[in-house]
Amino acid sequence: MRPLTLHLRTFDIGAPADTPEEYAALLADRVLESWDSGADIVVFPEFSWMGLERFITGADKITGVAEMFRHRIYQDLTIRLSRPDKAAVFGTVPFRTDEGILVNRAPVMSEGRWLHQDKIHLTPWESSFTGGGPVHLWTFRGHRVAVVICLDVEVPEISAALRGSGIDLLLVPSATDNVLGVERISRCADARAVELGCHVGLCHLVGSAESALVDENMGRLAVYSPSQSTFLHHTRQDPGTILTDGFHLKSVILDMAALAATRTLQGETDPSRLTAASVRVVTA
Repeated sequence: MRPLTLHLRTFDIGAPADTPEEYAALLADRVLESWDSGADIVVFPEFSWMGLERFITGADKITGVAEMFRHRIYQDLTIRLSRPDKAAVFGTVPFRTDEGILVNRAPVMSEGRWLHQDKIHLTPWESSFTGGGPVHLWTFRGHRVAVVICLDVEVPEISAALRGSGIDLLLVPSATDNVLGVERISRCADARAVELGCHVGLCHLVGSAESALVDENMGRLAVYSPSQSTFLHHTRQDPGTILTDGFHLKSVILDMAALAATRTLQGETDPSRLTAASVRVVTA
């Protein structure tokens, strides 16, 4: 079974760009660079596209970014980045659905087709958005992949919903403005690797911008794998250092054969293979 090469990238929200197209190239060029150097999947952080705010003249910046992405950026990404046997998670962007609902959406290009994941649970400062919706499980090279956005990885009900799905890789694009947020995301992502018996990769937005939503940002690039015997001699926890600005890359080779072997083990405690029982809470 072939391994997967995963590239996790920070994105500096304050990086210079004179036009929306130049800004889009900050992501697109790095996707192509990663793919050309051997990456199978590339992941950018939550709200990577909010740097388009600088080109919006109206008061409603979030709606302006949504319209600019959909009508000025999306088609070019489709043309440039439709490549067989490759995938990319383009962070997240404000997106207006056909029903007129504004969501925080992760656009996913996988083997030439567009997929997406909307953020389900929202932070207090995401009041312009509507949360909710399903977790989409998609297949890449025979492996089951899901995206959960930032706060969603902290919600155990989502992990419980994925139990038994056979998920192989969980990707977590995130944006946090302080070390406590970084810690919450990292600690919960690590727990998901154990609970679900899968690889987990996360990346964070960095840098600063004139924005009510993403003014100051910090985070890390991290990868976690199951704590099972097939991974005994692997690095199972690789949280990386906390970063505050710049474009950084973590390249990781994910052992998918070891993951498959984990699921055939007998006589070993594996929480991902347990059947969730109904639990009563009794107050003493």
